[in-house]
Amino acid sequence: MSKFFKFLGFVFVFIFLASGAWGLTIYSYDSFVSYGLSKKVIPLFEKMTGEKVIVRTYGDAGAVLSRLILEKKRPKADLVIGIDQNLLPRALKSGVLSPYKPENITNIHNKGLIFDPTYHVIPYDYGAIAIVYDKEKLKNPPESFEELLDKKYKGSLILEDPRTSSTGLAFLYWTIAVYGNDFTKYWKSLLPNILTITSGWDEAFELFSNGEAPMMVSYATDPAYSYENYKSTRYGALIFKEGGYIQIEGAGIVKGTKDRKMAERFIEFMLTSEFQKEIPLTQWMFPVVDVGLPECFKYAAKIDKILSLPPDRISKNQDKWIRKWEEIVVSK
Repeated sequence: MSKFFKFLGFVFVFIFLASGAWGLTIYSYDSFVSYGLSKKVIPLFEKMTGEKVIVRTYGDAGAVLSRLILEKKRPKADLVIGIDQNLLPRALKSGVLSPYKPENITNIHNKGLIFDPTYHVIPYDYGAIAIVYDKEKLKNPPESFEELLDKKYKGSLILEDPRTSSTGLAFLYWTIAVYGNDFTKYWKSLLPNILTITSGWDEAFELFSNGEAPMMVSYATDPAYSYENYKSTRYGALIFKEGGYIQIEGAGIVKGTKDRKMAERFIEFMLTSEFQKEIPLTQWMFPVVDVGLPECFKYAAKIDKILSLPPDRISKNQDKWIRKWEEIVVSK
């Protein structure tokens, strides 16, 4: 009998650990870990609360959301980090998140950054999508979307897939913000200049950094990163004359979480100066709380004109836009 009960004990421990019930489980994109933000903030939260935190990553933010949807009936995560305003309609429609308005939401310096009035997703950083280019390989980069269509840029651009990548989706929306319903004509003209379309940002950056193409869709702060880490000004970032498209990232509590109170505490923690001050040099985005910026951010691309799409317009048209994009790009 003792061996039998010992066996049951092992089974119980295995189920307990597999369920994630012994700590707060966070789902996020790869760079949340690879760029070091989790290493900075998770130990602080664990020390503050005595709670064990597990971080699991699944590629880009779009892939993370897909994972949550797959696990909807039996959620394994308590919190998700990385849902931006472009993914918000899909997240709300799928019903995988639970609303929560943090008490310290007043810490957010610009209320316009609060992109979800239902508080299913709370913003923690923001930045602008940009075309990042290699100055050594591209002496005369395009200054507008129209110039990007020039034949001299044939096969020069690496993009991310808007179906799986939040960066890729933001770029698609950027073209829609500029061209409206005529965005399909623009994409048809852009095809010859696209080298490849990757599933996520990490894969795209690896190709770009290996010299596969002189341009990729990334962020306005990439040159700041390059200068801070390598003292290099080799990479530049382009915000086209038509205006810059802002991406705001947020975190939300997973519906069905077994650790609701601790998930709420983490959301509150994300809006403290202790968390926010770590964002610039890890996420390479701008914090939503006024904590000051490092010197290297003077190399980030400046935005003279801000473009955006209303969330309700995104909600009504996202599926249609994606289908039209697929018809143009996937069937090429």
